[in-house]
Amino acid sequence: MNILHFVNAFFSDSARWHGYDGIPTRVAEHIEYSLLALVIAAAIGLPVGLVTGHTGRGGNTLAFIATAARALPSFGLLVLLFVLMGLGMLPVMIPLVVLAVPPILVTTYEAVRSVDPSPVDAARGMGMPESRVLFQVELPEALPLILGGLRSAAIQIVSTATIAAYVSFGGLGRYIVDGLYQRDYEKVVGGATLTALLALVTLAVFWAVSRVAVSPGVRRSA
Repeated sequence: MNILHFVNAFFSDSARWHGYDGIPTRVAEHIEYSLLALVIAAAIGLPVGLVTGHTGRGGNTLAFIATAARALPSFGLLVLLFVLMGLGMLPVMIPLVVLAVPPILVTTYEAVRSVDPSPVDAARGMGMPESRVLFQVELPEALPLILGGLRSAAIQIVSTATIAAYVSFGGLGRYIVDGLYQRDYEKVVGGATLTALLALVTLAVFWAVSRVAVSPGVRRSA
């Protein structure tokens, strides 16, 4: 049996679309975990990246933190936190947030640093406060790259949130973990396919956001 057969069998089974283990429920759980992790990571990474990018200080420290965070294995960190903290949402969120902060942090920093200095100097020459320089001059031009960092983090979270199933949580990882345990390869392939589809939907959402949030002039020059 090939993969297409497993995919067809998984999605054509009407039982997969109802109940606590149904596709709508598992997709909703996966989105919930992913959104929560992305919001927390953005709340950490965006302010730090914007401030350090604006001031030009702390670039080497950010690079070190990002490298160290990327070196941490998400699944290993999940298991360690589960052993230390027990069952709960926190041991699931921490590895996802640790995974997502570096691309947001580093990309935001680089985006602000790459802004053309001419309008920035002109704004300062007119006496504009530093906060307005950041949010009214630098941020609009840096927004495409910042959204790129958020998009990268979101894709990583969606792809990795399947690990929540290893500590008895739901989401699309439930199909993969249960399918492997039960040797139900339709379920394994179905869970992996849904995860890939959700990642593609995430890409489409960020493309739509960029079309709305980024001014046409900045898009053309990006």
